[in-house]
Order: sequence, then structure tokens, then C-alpha cells
Amino acid sequence: MCEWLKNKRLAGVLAMMSVAGVLCGAGATGASGADLEIASIRLGNHEDYTRFVLDMSRDVNPRVFVLADPYRVVIDLPEADWNTDENAGQDGKGLVRGYRYGLFRPGNSRIVLDMSGPAEVGRIFNLKPANGKGHRLVLDLKSVSRNEFLSRAGWPKETTGPGRRDTSIPLRDTGNERKKGRYVVAIDAGHGGIDPGAVGKSGLLEKTISLAIAKKLRDQLVATGRYDVLMTRDTDIFHSLRDRVMIARAGRADLFISLHADTIKDRSVRGASVYTLSETASDSEAGELASKENRADIIAGVDTTEISSEISMILIELSQREAKNRSAHFTELLTTQLAKETKLLRNTHRYAGFRVLKAPDVPSVLIELGYMSNRQDEQNLRSPDWQNRMARSISSSVDDYFKSEENGEMRQAWVQ
Repeated sequence: MCEWLKNKRLAGVLAMMSVAGVLCGAGATGASGADLEIASIRLGNHEDYTRFVLDMSRDVNPRVFVLADPYRVVIDLPEADWNTDENAGQDGKGLVRGYRYGLFRPGNSRIVLDMSGPAEVGRIFNLKPANGKGHRLVLDLKSVSRNEFLSRAGWPKETTGPGRRDTSIPLRDTGNERKKGRYVVAIDAGHGGIDPGAVGKSGLLEKTISLAIAKKLRDQLVATGRYDVLMTRDTDIFHSLRDRVMIARAGRADLFISLHADTIKDRSVRGASVYTLSETASDSEAGELASKENRADIIAGVDTTEISSEISMILIELSQREAKNRSAHFTELLTTQLAKETKLLRNTHRYAGFRVLKAPDVPSVLIELGYMSNRQDEQNLRSPDWQNRMARSISSSVDDYFKSEENGEMRQAWVQ
């Protein structure tokens, strides 16, 4: 059982969301012994079609569908162990611009093909082992008109789609009464599973770095004995942006910290920064970053048709003003601690409309730990020692934040 699920309050609430099993670590995912292994992925460009081939340990019966704007082909498989190059898929061929793959949810791996234009799966079939090759799944992709594509595009009708959860989730008490016992801190390791996030020049994946530091931060917070720590993920699995917010709310988190590491065209730019929620971006860079991060669900092939209306309802809740002020206060404390261990961007506190920060009743921040496009930042992000120091800085900031709350030092900020 996950350490934080020993807290019966968290376990009980999360059971209502059917996500407790998702969050309990590698025992439910990936290299845990899935009976399907993917040995390699290949693309072939032919005169009138592009062929996509999976070399596998056995036959599969995949679910395949297409999604529009952008054009994507989604392939759902049983949970698999991927023995492929972690950076495969960054270069495409023919109709396929690139592809992503990974664990989508327990029992379900997913591949998403980014298409250069509207296309259909003309043929899909399994090949038995022959001529020194093992089992293969083959998809032949053909160009079609946009109208033909749109007539077939959309989420399969037989399911409401992974990523949608029951919205009847209990909200935390927004009154003045403090909860007894330890505070609950939600740590969100950005991206994961099929969504790798940003990719560094050397092939370093954002999802790998965010999870490594998230685990170190969790361990340091737990070691203080003052916190229950709620991880949105503690293994290489995908969660939608909506689910990350809902997990924190259902767990009645007192603080939500999302960890990321970006890339940028200008490789000379380096340093950490902290973002809080605002519908108006602090600058064009913040707006562009929020737009990129908010595409995580699209990248993973998640149905997002219900998200806009839900967010609109969340944004009008009166409790969000208090959460925003608490987020800003935590950011002040956080940047002071981070400055002791790493270089910071100018105007370190920035803000934009990050979907993952939109819990109206949980103070939330998104930390960009550095730029993987910068050589020095990438070296830091890879360093276990630097990761530990960053986790220690964030942990100290959490201590400072809750001490200031207990001492009533944030009251003036709340009424801004």
C-alpha cells in the first residue's frame, strides 16, 4: 500500500474516484510483468501509404480511432513493457510526423501518431512470426480528405473515454476551522506515461526529471513527520490535467506543487521560475508556456470536450480569490529558498492560465525547475545532488508557508 494511503481519510476519498489503484506505484504498471512486450517500432514510407509496425511478443487486438485538430491516430493496447528507445518517435516518416507511446492507465498502453494531414487506417492486421521476425502489428495509413477524416473522427461511442471522472467529488471545507493533524501536500510530477513533456538536446525527458525530484521532495516532507504527501503519480503513467486537479481536491490538499522542466529556442536562457494562476498572462513567454502545458491532454489523445465548461464553473467560485492569494504568498517564500540553491529567471514569479493550477480551493504553484535546452541547467537537472538540494529548498518553503499561516501572517494578503 502507498505510504500516503495509510491515511484512511485520503484512501476513503480517493476510492470514490477509482484512482487509488492508479496512484500506488510501479506494482500496477510498466515493468511489473505485463505479458505484452514491444521490442521495436518501425515506419515505412510507400507510394500511396505509410506503414506503422510494432514488433511484439504476441498478437493483440488493438482499439484504433482518429482525432481531429490536430490530426491524430490513437492506438490502444493492453499494458505493455516497452523495450524500445525511450526517444523513439521524435522523427517521423511519410504521413507520420512523429509519435508518442507509454502507459495511459493501469492495463492500457497507448500510442498516438501525429499526422501531417487527414489520414485513415486503410488496413490493420497481425503477422505471425516468420523469417526471423516475431509477432507484428501492422497499420497502413492513407491520406483522405478533411471531410472524410472528420466523418470518422471522435471518441469511440462505446466508452465515455479515459480521463473523465465522476464529478460528484467532495470538496474541502472552505471555512475557517483548521483540520486537526498533519497538513496534506499534493505533489504533481508533470507529464508521464505517453506524454513525455519537453525533450532536452541530449534526449533527457521532462517526465523523468519531474518524477525524480517529486519523489525526493516527497521523501523529505514525509521525513519531517508534519505532512501527509499525496502524489498525483509516483510511476511513469499518464494522468489528465483534470484528474491531477481532482486528485488534489478529493484528497483535501492544503497545497499543490506541480514540477516541470522546459525547453526554449534560446539555449542561453537558464534558471528556475514559479507560476501561479491568472487568466491574463504576465508576459508572452508565460502565455506560451501555459498554452504548451495545457496541450498535455491533446498530446495523450484524451477526450477534452467537457473540460471548458467545468473550468468555467470552477473559475466563478468565490473561494478561488483566497487560493490565489495563498499561492502568491507561498511563491514569495519559495523563490527566496530557491535562490539559495539555483539561478532564477528575472521576474521569477510569473502567471498564466495553467489548467493544472485551477483548483479553486487549493493554493497551487507550478515550478519550472530549469531549461533542458541549456547545457548548465540540463547538467543540474540530471544531478542527484542538485535534485536533492532543490527538493530541500521546496520542503523548507513548505515549512515556512504553514508556519506563516499558523502565525496569521497571511491575513493581510487574503484581502487584497
